[in-house]
Amino acid sequence: MRALIAAAEKEGALTAIALPRDWAAYGALIDGFEKKYRIKVTVEDPHGHSEDEIDTVKKRGKGPTAPDVIDVGDTFARNAAAQDLLAPYKVAAYGSIPRDQKDPKARWYNNYGGYISIGCDANRVKICPETFADLLKPAYQGKVALEGDPPRSATAFASVYAAALANHGSFDDIQPGLDFFAELEKIGNFNPLHSSAATVEDGRTPVSINWDYINLHYADQLRDRGVNWQVVIPFDGSFAQYSALAVNKNAPHPAAARLWQEYLFSPEGQNLRLAGYARPVLMEVMRRDGTLDKAAAARLPTVEGTPRFPTDTQLEKARKTVTQGWAKAVHG
Repeated sequence: MRALIAAAEKEGALTAIALPRDWAAYGALIDGFEKKYRIKVTVEDPHGHSEDEIDTVKKRGKGPTAPDVIDVGDTFARNAAAQDLLAPYKVAAYGSIPRDQKDPKARWYNNYGGYISIGCDANRVKICPETFADLLKPAYQGKVALEGDPPRSATAFASVYAAALANHGSFDDIQPGLDFFAELEKIGNFNPLHSSAATVEDGRTPVSINWDYINLHYADQLRDRGVNWQVVIPFDGSFAQYSALAVNKNAPHPAAARLWQEYLFSPEGQNLRLAGYARPVLMEVMRRDGTLDKAAAARLPTVEGTPRFPTDTQLEKARKTVTQGWAKAVHG
């Protein structure tokens, strides 16, 4: 670690992509990393999506402006690894990461996650929806938005998976999720505007399907601005997923990239995730070794049962189905 820190501080810079400061505590993480190591973090295209990150890595190649690190949905991480875009690197905590949450060749590993949730502005919507079935009701005409387009956004892709589970689909069959959004669009309830803190604040997306840690952050962030943002995890479509971190094989700042990973998997980094309502991948390990922020953990919404995750094969099949079928589902 001493050698890695020295090399990273000598580089003095880290280039990231698609990391909004209000996403899973990235503001606090970037500030903490910069203060601790005196390394300047630059975030390009903060509101980009997983596919945008991979596209940028490929387009920039070995150029000096290539991203050093990426944060993508794990299905996108698997795809990037298959394209030989990622550098193998075992963080110090690699052995503690659950087996199904990491690449056996250490090209990516999940860092934090959450559950798909429904956020609703209770000042603009008379009765907030609590399930996917509720979203089909006439009261939500033109109100139901996603965070992005499912073929490019890991969050929106997960939202389709959750909708599938709520409509007799399965990890093997995501088509009912596409059918659900096709119906939502057909009856006029689907809002094609991508939701963000700005659209939530000004009421353009009064109902938004997003990760629980994002919707809960909006509730905190916008409360003083008069927004009564209510958040529920729909019991009819409970879907959990984690986001994966990886180092670009052609990272211009390779030491800083690896030190960034170490920081995000340290107890400090994992507890900052928790403070932002995201569930750290090392949460149970930290609970056992006494490093977990118990107060922050107590603020997480209660969920029923143990989360299950699709296999690599199921994810790849679902990704292809959504990529091929989304435009037809919502645009005819």
